[in-house]
Formats: sequence, C-alpha cells, structure tokens
Amino acid sequence: MSVIDDILLFNKNFVESGDYESYRTSKYPNKKIAILSCMDTRLSLLLPAALGVKNGDVKIIKNAGALVSHPYGSVMRSLLVCIYELGIDNILVIGHYDCGMQNLCSDKMTEKMIEAGISKEAIEKVKSEIDYGKWLSGFDSVEQSVLDTVAFIRSHPLIPNSINVTGLIMDPDTGRLDKAEA
Repeated sequence: MSVIDDILLFNKNFVESGDYESYRTSKYPNKKIAILSCMDTRLSLLLPAALGVKNGDVKIIKNAGALVSHPYGSVMRSLLVCIYELGIDNILVIGHYDCGMQNLCSDKMTEKMIEAGISKEAIEKVKSEIDYGKWLSGFDSVEQSVLDTVAFIRSHPLIPNSINVTGLIMDPDTGRLDKAEA
C-alpha cells in the first residue's frame, strides 16, 4: 500500500467516525492573527503548541523560509485577504533557527534539478523570465531575514498602518520564541 493509499484510508475512517467534529470552527480567526511561517516539518505541530493557539485561532501561511519573495505574489495576496476579508489585525513573521533556506545555493539546487532529469533548456527558459539566482537563493541570517520580511510587509502600499507586524524566531527543538530585533 502506498503512502497516499494510507492517507486516504485514514481519512475515510476519520470522516466515518466523526473525528472531524472537534475541529469545526469558523473561517474567521478567533485571535485576529495571521502567521507567516516556514514550512519546516519540525514546526507543524510545535508552532501552534508553543504559541498556545488551537484550530480556528489564527491563519497560518507557510512557505520555505517564511519569506515574501514578491510584492504581488501569493504570500502578500494571502495576507491582504487575511486583513480585508477575515479581519486580522496582527501579522507574525516566524522564522526559525537551523532553517534549510539559510545559505541555500541556487547553483547546487540547479545541479540537483539536472540530475533529476530537468533539461538545461527548461532551466534557461526560467532564467530568461525571472531573476533565477535571487529566486532560488536563501539567506545568511535568519534574524536579518525575519527583520527584512517584517519591513517588506510593513512598507507594502496595501498594508494599512493599523496592522501590527512582528518578527519572531523559533527554536525548532524547544519551541522557544525570540523577538527579532535589529
């Protein structure tokens, strides 16, 4: 049985047994908070537990490195929906120590793509359309990355001044939070 088959079987039992009932909530976040966080697997359950939030309390947007890579990309669109459609008034940018985006190198990732069978022509096509090196690069410092992301969000022309944007850094082993400060 494949991993997908296992998931589908579990889900069938989950629904049939009514286990979903304890997760019912509104689409509007109770605490009026949106969290931009990294997709790191260590944070999946640790992040909500360490923040004391439960299902329905917050909106969580996850991506590699908790980064905003474009002012009009999906992350900013999601944050704008959170503000104008779902009523949030706080944004938390939560990076973490030992992040895989730290010191990520686009050249090394490109080598892995080629090894996986991606053609050099496909890579060159993408390079002709965007700043490929910047798009696939990481950061040197998680602290600076969180501060840069906070500043980026705060200065966005469609984010109102009434929205509080705070940067935090999590220890992925203990859940300890540190405030990102310059």
